[in-house]
Amino acid sequence: MTDTKTKISFTKMQGAGNDFIIIDNRVGLFTKEQIIDLTPELCDRRFGIGADGVIVLQQSDDADLDYSMFYRNADGSDAGMCGNGARCLALFAAKLGLGEQLRFNIHENIYKAEVEPDKNLVSIAFPMQVTINEITRDDESILFQVHTGTEHVVKEISEEMLKDEDVLAKIGKKLRYHSDFNPPGTNVNFIYGSTEHSLKLQTYERGVEGLTLACGTGAIASALAWHHLQKKAKSSENTTTIETKGGKLQVHFAFDKSKNVYNNIRLTGEAQFVFEGIYTV
Repeated sequence: MTDTKTKISFTKMQGAGNDFIIIDNRVGLFTKEQIIDLTPELCDRRFGIGADGVIVLQQSDDADLDYSMFYRNADGSDAGMCGNGARCLALFAAKLGLGEQLRFNIHENIYKAEVEPDKNLVSIAFPMQVTINEITRDDESILFQVHTGTEHVVKEISEEMLKDEDVLAKIGKKLRYHSDFNPPGTNVNFIYGSTEHSLKLQTYERGVEGLTLACGTGAIASALAWHHLQKKAKSSENTTTIETKGGKLQVHFAFDKSKNVYNNIRLTGEAQFVFEGIYTV
């Protein structure tokens, strides 16, 4: 990929304002190392295509899976799981004819996707049990540490403060690089609970190094933290609506009171195709 005449076919997509560069690499045109090296250039919003990250559709080594997802943050770092990116890739895969009930992996975890192409609606099932830890750091109020495929902390704030993006970016950067979370650092979510089953969210994303319009795994972490914050000791199914600057997401989950864990987690929302193109390296 160092050849100056190398051309990369790509599709630009977005999910709730999180935007991604999607590359179909099932035939193995590029190595993962080449993708990683090129990601900062591709994601540059001045001199490249511009995106929060790069997602590559790979042929899975597991015959029982429809594909493998390879994702990198805008700076080329490994984000772990990306919820909104996974939703975009599932819609992309469905449009390629891979199906509407899909199974895929990212790293060692296997996920399920349900796609409604006519509505551009995608739901991702997360195969994990999640616990919440209450922590304090420096002069910050209680934070909720939640791992939803990648590292997150959640901080409850006022609705007025949620609008002050300069302050949020400052606090987010401080916590993202806090020594207690490094390596690898953490994503930082700021929430205001509107009702029992709805909240507003702003996320400072590691790897983007700033506030983004949405974050799928952050929406999950925030929904679980909001449920925990209200001290809900219910084992019934729950659905929380997350309002981000880029759009609305829904997080479905169940709380197992006996084990104090969250499971049956699903992230649902729209994904959109933005444009297709060819990038010359």
